[in-house]
Amino acid sequence: MTSDFDLTTEEHLAILMSRKVQDWETSACGALSFIPATALLLGREMRAPNAEIIILGSRDYVPFVSGKDFHFLAQRGQLDLFFISAIEIDWHGNFNLHVIGDRDEPDVLMPGQYGTGMLYYAVPRIVMFRTEHTRRTFVEQVNYISGAGTSPEGVTRRTKEVTVVTPMAVLNFNQETRLMELGSVNEGHSVDEVIENTGFDLGIEGPVETTPPITEEEVHTLRNAVKAHMIESETYPDLAARFIKSP
Repeated sequence: MTSDFDLTTEEHLAILMSRKVQDWETSACGALSFIPATALLLGREMRAPNAEIIILGSRDYVPFVSGKDFHFLAQRGQLDLFFISAIEIDWHGNFNLHVIGDRDEPDVLMPGQYGTGMLYYAVPRIVMFRTEHTRRTFVEQVNYISGAGTSPEGVTRRTKEVTVVTPMAVLNFNQETRLMELGSVNEGHSVDEVIENTGFDLGIEGPVETTPPITEEEVHTLRNAVKAHMIESETYPDLAARFIKSP
């Protein structure tokens, strides 16, 4: 983690993820998604003032009558970016939000994904994230495929870009090989450390880039404008007060 600013894990991830928010696009996250919500608001504040953002479960950022309308928006091709928090992610770009162990007698039963598998097919740009980077998360094969990285031949899919952001690194899904690869290593970490904590081959064939460093402007904007707005707009106000530090 970048140490110069003494970031919390939540701040670190939100800043890196916010860089994916683009102007004139519609970007969204699901309910119970504090880190992506923070990233959306920071991205709009920093570099995408004309971005339309949707934060399910919030007071001010849900332009729908029912939850179904959100999925219909994606199916109509009107959603550009969506954030997914996966429990397991594998080499083939599959993610798991359902069970660990046997499906009928699971060791761990998780909440599922309420349509996230469909969104993985329907949204052009996907950002997955995890607050840890371990072999428990990054596995060769997920226990259960909640969302598939590859579609069967003949099945239409709008996905063009899949990125995974962790405190340690940024991974990219290669659309040609259909495999996860190491994109860049975050400040304070090394390629060897990422390899040691990933349960599959990262496709490293040469020098690996360092993730662009977090800037003072990003931290200042997050801890001032974004934090204040989240509290005032009741967008995860308690979590914002807890995990986003004071200026």
